[in-house]
Amino acid sequence: MRWLVTGAGGMLGRDLCAVLAEAGETSVVPLTRAALDITDAPAVREAVAGVDVVLNAAGWTDVDGAEVAETSATAVNGHAVQAMAQAAGPRLFHISTDYVFDGAGTAAYAEGAEPAPINAYGRGKLIGERAVLAAGGYVVRTAWLYGAHGHNFVRTMLRLAGERETVDVVADQEGPPTWSRALAAQVVALAGAASAGLAAPGIYHGTAGGQTSWYGLARAVFAEAGHDPARVRPTTSDRFPRPARRPTFSVLGHERWSGTGVAPLTHWRAMLSTAMRSVR
Repeated sequence: MRWLVTGAGGMLGRDLCAVLAEAGETSVVPLTRAALDITDAPAVREAVAGVDVVLNAAGWTDVDGAEVAETSATAVNGHAVQAMAQAAGPRLFHISTDYVFDGAGTAAYAEGAEPAPINAYGRGKLIGERAVLAAGGYVVRTAWLYGAHGHNFVRTMLRLAGERETVDVVADQEGPPTWSRALAAQVVALAGAASAGLAAPGIYHGTAGGQTSWYGLARAVFAEAGHDPARVRPTTSDRFPRPARRPTFSVLGHERWSGTGVAPLTHWRAMLSTAMRSVR
């Protein structure tokens, strides 16, 4: 198949390209933000023409920045995705987020649960989601993503472990820490299943199994790196005020993978052990 990867210079985009290369896919067009401005609709239409699969990992990822520049963030995460969906239709596999939910739940959010975003980032991503679904494409929501590239929580904890004696981390938010490389492999597998007629368009949740707090994840990172996890101390979100509200519960259900031939991702703790060999 002929593949297009947008956002190819980002954490997930780089992993998508690596997974495709390892799978022996030789017809891959990786487009970084510098190579393709996804808010340029004519350029997007030209880019998606002639490819079989569009993996959209591009987007505005600065959650707090979106809160103070919602129009600009929505132009990228909402309206640009709408134009891409209109051009690509069912060929589009779009990465979305748990932030489309309000985080007030206590049980895993099913794929069909009603969205209710509580910040500008989530509102913009929801506009993009709805456009992809209206065009017959695929939406893969993820959460608490970390990886070997770019800024992310796991790499920050590894850095702080070498800089501070103790680290205070919030313990009142729950979610599924998810390795970007594992998600990339799952998205590529979903595209293959779709090509084989095994996966219908719609929403899929690409997150690790299980759940923990940021505090629990930080302790696990310290332990994996050979540091004393007792150096991580629990605190509450109100100690770290930020422009954008965060969902306090970001656990997503994985029911729609059944019947696709693509397995849900493994438990977050086992995933972290594997990921730490490359996330440094």
